[in-house]
Amino acid sequence: MVIKVFIASSSGSTAIKKQQQDIMGFLTVNKIDFEECDIVTSEDNRKWMRENVPEDFRPTTGVPLPPQIFNEEQYCGNYEAFFDAREEHAVYAFLGLTAPLGSKEAEALARQEQQ
Repeated sequence: MVIKVFIASSSGSTAIKKQQQDIMGFLTVNKIDFEECDIVTSEDNRKWMRENVPEDFRPTTGVPLPPQIFNEEQYCGNYEAFFDAREEHAVYAFLGLTAPLGSKEAEALARQEQQ
């Protein structure tokens, strides 16, 4: 399974740049393999991202903006959903991955199963 992070390499928005850096930094530090899919340099990436963000998660006006996260073909969410998952120590579940042993997320899951 490959986590795909759709980004805009030359975005004029500082907020989008920071969000992209935050996601990719987190994935790198936690040794989660991911593929960076630039929607600026690849029309195919732009088209694929826009077509595969589910209707329920699209903005009411305009098109979905990066960063958008997928696990292969499965939509995970945008930056806000990633941020919420990180705050709740649930990023691995958000990404559709198994939390590694010893992680806060794995420990929380183990406690839930014991209850």
